Order: sequence, then structure tokens, then C-alpha cells
Amino acid sequence: MRLGKFGLVGLMVCTGSFANAGQVESQDVKMINLAHQSGCVTCHAISGAGKGPNGLKPIGPAWQDVARKYGRDPDAKAALVTTVLHGSSPYQSHWKGEVSGVAMPPNSVVLNEAQANELVDWILHLAD
Repeated sequence: MRLGKFGLVGLMVCTGSFANAGQVESQDVKMINLAHQSGCVTCHAISGAGKGPNGLKPIGPAWQDVARKYGRDPDAKAALVTTVLHGSSPYQSHWKGEVSGVAMPPNSVVLNEAQANELVDWILHLAD
């Protein structure tokens, strides 16, 4: 999750509001559940700490890595939503050499545009 156990406690202490911390945690849980239900976690992890199947490079980039790479780019969200919904070209990968997957498949069958926007927005804030 974005805040981790200690970050969530710190947020509650700083704001004095357990409700606010619960909303942040609920958004994390909501997005993680959406990612699981949509099959995203087959290729992606939240953090880049692990390896992919059989000790190989991960199939897709970790979302914290995506957030670090694109989080400050104002055009990134629209481009990433398009990639989530329609897939990517294996010839234009920005992750060559870092992941073992060659292209992202289209996901418009399992996610609608609003869900893709919400998920990408959440992912882009994981580096915060």
C-alpha cells in the first residue's frame, strides 16, 4: 500500500482524523482489489522488490517504478490510460531490458475508461 503501516499511523496523528486515514486506506484497498480482479497483478507488482516467475525479470514494471518514471509528466496519465486500455507495442517499449514482457495486452475487456483512469491516477501517486 501507498502509506504502509507506519505512514498510515503518522497520517492519523498529523491530521488527528482517523476518518481521513481510513479513506486513504480504503482507496488503496479498492485499487488493489480492482487490480486483482482485472488480472493486472499477473504481470505487475506494487513495488519493484521482487523478481518474476522462476527468478526471471518481472513481466511488467512495478507500479512504484512507473510512478517514479512518469509521475511528474503532465501528459503521462492520458498515455498510460491508453496503454492500459489498448495495450502497447513491443517495438516501442520504455521498459526494454528492465522487464521480461515485450508488450502490454489490451485490457478494455476487463476495465472501462473510468476504472483505468482511477487505477492510473492511483499508480502515479505511489511514489509519493
